[in-house]
Amino acid sequence: MPVITVTVNHSAGLHARPAALFVKMAASFPCSITVRNTTSNKSAANAKSVLSVLTQGVNQGHMVEITAVGESAEQALQSLKDLVEGNFGEGEGH
Repeated sequence: MPVITVTVNHSAGLHARPAALFVKMAASFPCSITVRNTTSNKSAANAKSVLSVLTQGVNQGHMVEITAVGESAEQALQSLKDLVEGNFGEGEGH
């Protein structure tokens, strides 16, 4: 089961637009994907549900663990990692 851990540096964390982009990306893959706020020690949640992602309470600087199982799992994790590390397509100041 592939797992990655990334730090969310966006000023909004995984809320509003970044959360919507994260869920949209996760939903584009056929595998099962979960996200867990390791900074707040939350339980894993469905990464394809915006409500589940929002309940993780991910703020700027928090670390999240993303797990994928099934077809295209590695590709899904890489895409989500690139999205988070790329600051959700915004400049460093957001």
